[in-house]
Amino acid sequence: MEQKKIRNFKESTRHLFRLYTIIPFAILIVLFFIFTIINGRMNLTQKTTEAAQSISQSMAEVFQQYYEEINRMAASPAVMNYMTTHLGSEKVYSEFYEFNNHQKVKSIFHIVDTNGIFRASTESPDALYASFAFSNLINRINQRPDDTLTEMNSFRYSHDRDTSYTFGKAIVKDKQTIGYIVYQLYESDMQKLIFEQNNEIAMITDEHNTIIATTSNVTKGVLNKFSPKLDGKGHVLLNGGKYYMYSKRIPDTPIQVLTLNSYKSEQYTYYTVSVFVLAASLLLWVIIHFLSNKMSARNSESIEKLILALAQLREGNFNGYVDIQTNDEFEILGGEYNAMLDRLKDLMEKNKELSELRTIIEVKQLQSQFHPHFIFNVLETLRYAIKIDAKQAQEIVILLSRLLRYSIGPDRSVQLKDDMNYVRDYLKLQHIRFNERLEYRISVAEETQDVYVPKLVLQPIIENAIKYGYRNQSNVLIDIRIYPSAGKLMLEVCDNGRGMDEETLQKVNELLQSQNNTTQHIGLYNVHRRLVLLYGEDSGIHIDSTQGKGTCVTLTIPYEGSGHDVQSSAG
Repeated sequence: MEQKKIRNFKESTRHLFRLYTIIPFAILIVLFFIFTIINGRMNLTQKTTEAAQSISQSMAEVFQQYYEEINRMAASPAVMNYMTTHLGSEKVYSEFYEFNNHQKVKSIFHIVDTNGIFRASTESPDALYASFAFSNLINRINQRPDDTLTEMNSFRYSHDRDTSYTFGKAIVKDKQTIGYIVYQLYESDMQKLIFEQNNEIAMITDEHNTIIATTSNVTKGVLNKFSPKLDGKGHVLLNGGKYYMYSKRIPDTPIQVLTLNSYKSEQYTYYTVSVFVLAASLLLWVIIHFLSNKMSARNSESIEKLILALAQLREGNFNGYVDIQTNDEFEILGGEYNAMLDRLKDLMEKNKELSELRTIIEVKQLQSQFHPHFIFNVLETLRYAIKIDAKQAQEIVILLSRLLRYSIGPDRSVQLKDDMNYVRDYLKLQHIRFNERLEYRISVAEETQDVYVPKLVLQPIIENAIKYGYRNQSNVLIDIRIYPSAGKLMLEVCDNGRGMDEETLQKVNELLQSQNNTTQHIGLYNVHRRLVLLYGEDSGIHIDSTQGKGTCVTLTIPYEGSGHDVQSSAG
């Protein structure tokens, strides 16, 4: 089974920051592209439509103005008088120029009589006399004298000036046609009129799709007609490109306006937006990467401080406080950790005090067990002495009172020389009891006289040696030797009693090493337990015994500074 990769807090924070930043950013990019596409299509449609409406409005004004003007001129008294008398031409020209100078689309003005003679013209009519198209134009006007002729046709004049749309009207007097008035609109002016800055191609056609004016010659087809090809989506295919087209017919006129805009501009917008988004994404990724590292480093700094503090706590350093000032949950956590550390130190101190107090109580309890045995044995000796020798009884009382005064003193540790004085008094009492049956020798190294030892530490050992030494024999020799060895103070109490076999010696040693003694043999155990509590596991009692040869009990305590250790531990 593949092991799952585990990220630390810093890596997880950096990963989540990047993930939660990239996801909304990706959604934003998608929405941005959708918006760009929709907005581009709407802009293309809107500018095409607005261009058609603007051109339509302008052309409607031009058409309406020329329509009204030709009808006015056809009924003008100045024109009627001129056609009848051939006088007053200046008034006719004056009225034409007054109108024409105010028009966006300028025109050429002709007045022709019924014989085809040009009576007035703003351009040389020489080329029109032989023009079949112009003759047909006059003929169409003559066939419908009550109507106003409006049609697309093209005539070229000098200096490459072309007209592309014509207004014609019969001049009727007394219900008789006496001439014809013609306005021909310049193609160049109409092209200027249909040019819109935000539009690519614009054109004006008549009802037969014949182009009147256009801003691009690519729209002109056969016979100057606009016949576009369409694809399956209704797009105009023109000159190798796709165009969106909008057409609007001018009301009450045979003219319609068409505007076209290429989809290439929209595609260019998409390309530009894509490049911009790509560049912005790369820049944003660099920024996100930098910010994620900064944020994860800042957040993980608090975690790292806590981990370091816990590691120090694990190693026993209770002073490893953390300093977190982030004004967030980490600061609260750091404060709680510091408070926990204070409580832990307080509990450790209290536990240490309780442990020391427990040790002192146990030592006092052990010490208290020495006195009943000691007093009982002395009183037994005193009882016999009173009956036999009053002077000896008096000596016993004096020794006993001195020993009791010494044993009930406040000190828990004393100098060795003082405690040995007690031992000597104790042995004198025991010698009074057993007379010549008890012998003892005491050897104390001079340099150990001022060493501090637990009070009454040898009394239970000596008492035990006397108690078991008399079994199966009448005389006992107690040999006490005190000397330093390898930084330890050695206190030996040996007897010449019957000793112990190996099995009994093993049971006694096991008893000394146990935590609790439930037997009645508490003398040696109490002394050993007392020394262990005061000085540690390296101290205590060691027993050597050989059956038939006696027993030697050795007490080991620290030699250097032992007095201060005893006082601080048991004081």
